[in-house]
Amino acid sequence: MFYLLLFIFSFILTYLIKNYAIKKSLVASVNERSSHTTPTPHGGGIAIAITWFIGLVYLKFTSQIDETLFNTLLVGFIISFVSFFDDIYELSAKFRLLIQASVAALALFLLGGFNSLNLGFFTIENHFVTNIFAFFMIIWFINLYNFLDGINGYSGSEAVFLGLAGLLIFGGYHFGILVVAVLGFLFWNYNKAKIFMGDVGSTLLGFNIAIFTIYYTNQDSLNFWIWITLFSLFWFDATYTLIRRKLNKEKLSQAHKKHAYQRLTQANWSHFKVTNYSIIINLIILGFVYFIPNIYVAFLLSLILLFSIMQFINSKKAFS
Repeated sequence: MFYLLLFIFSFILTYLIKNYAIKKSLVASVNERSSHTTPTPHGGGIAIAITWFIGLVYLKFTSQIDETLFNTLLVGFIISFVSFFDDIYELSAKFRLLIQASVAALALFLLGGFNSLNLGFFTIENHFVTNIFAFFMIIWFINLYNFLDGINGYSGSEAVFLGLAGLLIFGGYHFGILVVAVLGFLFWNYNKAKIFMGDVGSTLLGFNIAIFTIYYTNQDSLNFWIWITLFSLFWFDATYTLIRRKLNKEKLSQAHKKHAYQRLTQANWSHFKVTNYSIIINLIILGFVYFIPNIYVAFLLSLILLFSIMQFINSKKAFS
């Protein structure tokens, strides 16, 4: 019943934020990076964040979440709070990076650090190395999720997928909270979006995925590869695009429309079609993880799948 109430709360709150944004002309303007053609209200991620934190507090007071995980996820409030103002005032990149670095350091402290990194052939157990890796991973996940939030339903459906996958593989009521918090927003964003998520939502979701990755890896080192595989649709696109732009000697801070999902929309695929196909790809990847006993094989198959898809996208819209 509580999860239903949270879904309804997220649904209604998103609706109210949408109407308020329209009334106050708080809309996402169309620019060179946009994949939309008409100004649309943004800030729907506020509903996700508020619902998420209410749910977390409920789990805490009903003893349904580990205290370490609760305290760490609560740090996400800082990134959401700053991103809320960034959506309105466009804060400087240096300030945002400083906040992200502070949040990453605090989160790692609360988690007790990143214990080890199992690379298959050998395991890195030097805590200085593993924590530096985790520190940058948190910052990268925050930013890449923001980069990939560009078309209707795309980042929201990814969060729902990861929440359901986490619930299936690991259990944990926090995954259910994540799913219903995003679903209430996703109703208004999935097809012909009435409102966008904004940085306030995307940065929080990226932070959460990074924390889940580190928390569960600290329980079992192989869990790192489970999360990296489940999240591969997003990080593969973001990393591939970053490397290609670097090789092209482009200014990486400059706005662009070269991510895979953006190039598909430029090739006249609708947002609805791109998002639906991304869900299918995610389900295939989940099948790899769930049914293949060796996670390294599942990871390799996922990379082969994603690389093949990238070649298909290159044929539709060249990376120029």
